[in-house]
Amino acid sequence: MALFDHFHNVYDDAFKPRLLRTLLKDHVPDQNQPFRSPSDLSIILSAIKTHRLVSESVTESIDQKHIDKWKSAVDSWVDRLLALVSCNMPDKCWAGTCLLGLTCQECSTDRFLASYSVWFHKLLSHIQPAAESHFVKVASCTSISDLLTRLGSFPNAKKDGTSHAGKLIQPVLKLLNEDGSEAVWEGAVHLLCTIVTFYPSSVQHHYDIVEAAIVSKIMSGKCSVNMLEKLAACLALLPKSRGDEACWFLMMQKVLLSINVYLNEAFQGLEEETKCNEAIRLLVLPGKDPPPPLGGQKTSGEVLDKAARKSEQLLMSSVTTLMLCCCKMLTTSYPVQVTVPIRPLLALVGRVLVVDGSLSQALLPFVTAIQQEFICSQLPTLHSYVLDLLTAIIKRVRSQLLPHAADIMRLLTVYFRMCAFPELRIKVYSVIKILLMSMGIGIAVHLAEEVINNAFADLNPIDQGTGDISSRANSKASTGALLQTRHRKRKHATTATGSSEEQLDRVNFEKEVPKGYTTFIPVKIAALEALEALLTVGGALRSERWRLKVDLLLITIATNACKGGWADDERVISLPSDATSTQADFQLAALRALLASLLSPARVRPPYLAQGLELFRRDKNARKQLHPSKLEIGSMSGIAESKKQKVTNKLD
Repeated sequence: MALFDHFHNVYDDAFKPRLLRTLLKDHVPDQNQPFRSPSDLSIILSAIKTHRLVSESVTESIDQKHIDKWKSAVDSWVDRLLALVSCNMPDKCWAGTCLLGLTCQECSTDRFLASYSVWFHKLLSHIQPAAESHFVKVASCTSISDLLTRLGSFPNAKKDGTSHAGKLIQPVLKLLNEDGSEAVWEGAVHLLCTIVTFYPSSVQHHYDIVEAAIVSKIMSGKCSVNMLEKLAACLALLPKSRGDEACWFLMMQKVLLSINVYLNEAFQGLEEETKCNEAIRLLVLPGKDPPPPLGGQKTSGEVLDKAARKSEQLLMSSVTTLMLCCCKMLTTSYPVQVTVPIRPLLALVGRVLVVDGSLSQALLPFVTAIQQEFICSQLPTLHSYVLDLLTAIIKRVRSQLLPHAADIMRLLTVYFRMCAFPELRIKVYSVIKILLMSMGIGIAVHLAEEVINNAFADLNPIDQGTGDISSRANSKASTGALLQTRHRKRKHATTATGSSEEQLDRVNFEKEVPKGYTTFIPVKIAALEALEALLTVGGALRSERWRLKVDLLLITIATNACKGGWADDERVISLPSDATSTQADFQLAALRALLASLLSPARVRPPYLAQGLELFRRDKNARKQLHPSKLEIGSMSGIAESKKQKVTNKLD
């Protein structure tokens, strides 16, 4: 290379082969040079991706001489990597394996199709038989996954890809079953998920042993929460390897049966025996044979192995992992249409949510205080997972839930009254919001009272700070009084459109809401979003009883939230679960809910339209973020669209 052989600029194709050779010379070790530092690898990765150094994608203006130089540089690059992959030194082998995986992603199509088979067998040599270094094993699994992922984008190479993927099943299962590091297990599971996703037919003959290996790892008690989540996702993908409805339904049935068997052990003495029998009866119809146990266990009584019986913590982790598997199965696409077992799923949700840790007098002699203490410590986690499951059911089934709407509403109503954990109340509000948007005005009519009661209790405008939620019974009583004392029918629309001060003074929250009742800001935001969904879906139908109260609440909340101008996003309020919200988020949620009340269909003019418009005029940031084109308020009637245009014109 001539010392003064300059190129045009950073975008010049002549620059790329020169930089690639410099990286190869200064940062990639050879047989004689030592591998200096893992930081060198990050420098190489960044440069290859940023400048696309191995893509060999040239412009029409480049001459053949530069094309040949680039091809020669990439040839040298690949030869060096293959030499490193075959090296006996673990650090060099690891570096070469990582960079070969990157090359599989970044190289040209022609080079990839011509070389992938050689690269595959080079990488396969480190997992069959397995390499001694855990780092090399993980890197090999990741690089093979990258190779197979790209190969899956070429339809003509599908048959060859399936053949290669079939060679991986046994080595991957060996990695998963060996008593090694969790990083190796993660790499094996990631590779297994790639195989099932892109080459499902290669897993068909190994379906049962793959299921057994995944379930065995879940029940081993040796995995972290992150690893259990990956295993749950892999188990949920497994039915895709067969791709028929029966396989998906059978997997769901086996998972639900296992969860209920584990809950029999966990909830012993904490629930009625009929709950367990009902769940099993819905899964195994009279006259039908029960499905084989999940993971190939001998009998349902032996599903809990010795380790599980000794560890209550392991029991709970198995239940939550299998619940997550159900969520993944419901929310992940599947090749064919399947029949979702709605009743067994809802029975499981109801079974978990009704347990609050209390014991009947008849069961006191059979449950120790330690057992009760442990299950109560785990109930918030169980309730959280089962609420996620209910969300997944609603998203998957949507309008097909109509025959079960009464059961869902009854379940949510009962649970909302007993739920006092901020994180769980946020999830309940989220479930209700999704339910309203999915099932429409029919569900809104029946859920309105419960949503409003809880929202009034949570949206206490006296205290906008954070704190713990107090007794749900007191909140319920105060909320009922709040609604009753403010129930006034308007004879004329003009009677409710007085001055802002007069309207706000009517809401005497300090007397209605008990002192000491405070709520986390994220809970308030969730309550506002639920009210927004309620107004959007069911603002006009049979809303005379509560509409004025909600409108007054929202203008009060929005006015109080925006006192002093738009908040700084750096003012963060944290929940115990590390979820964060800012005061600006609360202001935005309050204004969105207020805008929904102004736009929601009604028989009369919005009572607080003037105050609301004045609020939006004062806050330019609010107008920008609340532009109607960005609102997710669903479909609206012609009346609402007309009113929306009028409000938009006034805002502009």
